[in-house]
Formats: sequence, structure tokens, C-alpha cells
Amino acid sequence: MTEAELTTVGARAAVVHHGHEVRRHVDLTPETDYELDGFSFRTLPEPGELLATFATVNDVHFGEEICGVIEGSDVGPTFRSGPGEAPYPEVMNRAAVAEMVALDPDAVVVKGDLTANGTSEEYAAFRAVYEPAFGSKLTVLRGNHESYNRALFAKETMQEVFLPGVILAVLDTSIDGVVAGTVTADQLDWIDELGARADRPVLLFGHHHLGDRNSEEKADRTFGIDVDASDALLEVVARRPRIRGYFAGHTHRNRVRRFAPTGDVPWVEVACVKDYPGAWAQYQVHEGGIVQVLHRISSPEALAWTEQTRHMYGGLYRDYAFGHLQDRCFVIPVNAAAGHLTG
Repeated sequence: MTEAELTTVGARAAVVHHGHEVRRHVDLTPETDYELDGFSFRTLPEPGELLATFATVNDVHFGEEICGVIEGSDVGPTFRSGPGEAPYPEVMNRAAVAEMVALDPDAVVVKGDLTANGTSEEYAAFRAVYEPAFGSKLTVLRGNHESYNRALFAKETMQEVFLPGVILAVLDTSIDGVVAGTVTADQLDWIDELGARADRPVLLFGHHHLGDRNSEEKADRTFGIDVDASDALLEVVARRPRIRGYFAGHTHRNRVRRFAPTGDVPWVEVACVKDYPGAWAQYQVHEGGIVQVLHRISSPEALAWTEQTRHMYGGLYRDYAFGHLQDRCFVIPVNAAAGHLTG
């Protein structure tokens, strides 16, 4: 039987999932220890005045038909929508959009892998779900499922989104015809210049995660941003204290890493929309810090799908994808050097 999971802890609420059941604990007090539903946890702080709220998703995969396939491997199980059922990418994304709409965010960033095969039809299906809901609030970048298939859409190399208290710097890390990613010299110059001129904290967003030449995981050396470009990006962030985090998708898991050159700056990966745990991330921008709160998509139809797909890859996927609580919900301090702006 599936065990209960403490999915989300914010400043004033916590959420426990137990199979298809969702138990929400609300009206909690920030920075307070609780023992609820069999879990011990401390709520997050609310570091000063709330200035803005935004949301992100990644790896939405419109057009995908089979979940759990690894090219060149027969490890299972795999899953697909049943006869007469709506395609699971549409089920998951429509539920995610409904939850984000209820938040009424100031901006929404989609961090790549909009499609399964990079077709214009799949991209049109993505747009039909996201654009009516968010309109001009929506910022989109491509991922490897677009670039590998040499799709002609969503090829914006660098985008800036200005919100009260934060600048979102959105960069295309994808390479045509390739699964892995990079950061170009022009992008590094842009990030460096933005970090120098910014009058408020800067958060970076890309599809690929940071490469680490010292990692024991092959995927951290070969699947994300190439290690030379990753080292160069670390150097830029290290000398620009207004840059306070980098947020990726691509790996379909929740993980936070930190590296010596950039100190307490988090290098974040957020789980995908399309399968377990099926998630989107909320960001609350306060005067004294930026809070990430991960939400598991919780419509009955979404949970029915993700409770199946937790068992992918020989049953190992749950532990890989879910991550620790501190990988899902945390605060990024805004120090004096990073500054803040209230309007």
C-alpha cells in the first residue's frame, strides 16, 4: 500500500497525499513547528512584505502517448492512457493550469519540453491550453524535445520579465539536434550585464540543469548544460550577487544543489507535469526572500494517473522524482547585496 507523503510545506499551509486522498492543513503559523498527520515539520517564514507571485511548469510533453520509455532499454513498466480516455498530457496540463489560475500569478514561465516530438500540431495543443489562461503573463522557452527535433517555434534566446521585487531571466539552453544543452558566450554576457545593472534580485530559468564535472552521476556530466559552459555560468553568478538562483526542468525530479563558487545560491530542478509526482512550482517574492512552494497536481484525474506512474523504471522512479522536502519547499534569502524593489 502507498504510504502517505508530506508533499508541500509553505508558510501557512501543508499538504499530505495518501494515494488518491489529499489532506490540506491550513491556517498554520509561519516559522512554527508542527506534528500533523504523522509528520513533523516547520512552516516556512514570510520574509517581509509580499511583492509578487509567479509560477512555473516544465516538461509538459503535449503529444506523448507512452510514459516510462527509455531509449535503448526495456526497463518497465510503461503506461499510456486507456481507450476513450483523454491523453494524459492534456489531463495533467489542464489540471495544472486550473490550479495556477486559482493562484492568479503575476507571471507564468514554462521551462521547456512543450511537446513530445517538436511538431507544430503538438505546439498548437500546448498553446490552446496555456495561452487562454495566462495571455501576456506567459513566457515560454523550448527544451530538448523541441531542439532535438529542430522545431522552429519558441526559439527565444534570452527573455527578461520584470516583476515587483525580482527579474526573471529566461534563457534557451537547447541545441538543435542535441539532447544536452549549453549556455552560449552571448548568453553569459547578457547574464553578466543583467546581474550588473539589476535593481532587484535576479532569478535565472532554463530547461537544462547545471552540469558538474565532479559528479558521480553520468547525467550530471553529459545530459545537462555542458560542463565547460556550466563552469562559466558558475563564474558569472559568483561575481553577480544579485543573481539568487537558477531553475531548470529536464531531469523530471525535485533537487537542489549548491556549489562552492556561488555559496547559498540554489541550483534547482523541478519535477515534470506529465507524470509522477505531477507538479508545478509557486514563487512568492517577499522583501527579504523568495519562497519556492512545490504543488502536486491534485485533481482526481491527475492523481489517478500519477499514482500509476510512480512505479516506473523498476519501481525506482518515486524516490528519484519526489526528492526531499527541502528540494521542494524552501526560502532563498535576499541579502543586502541582492537588494529589493517594492514597486
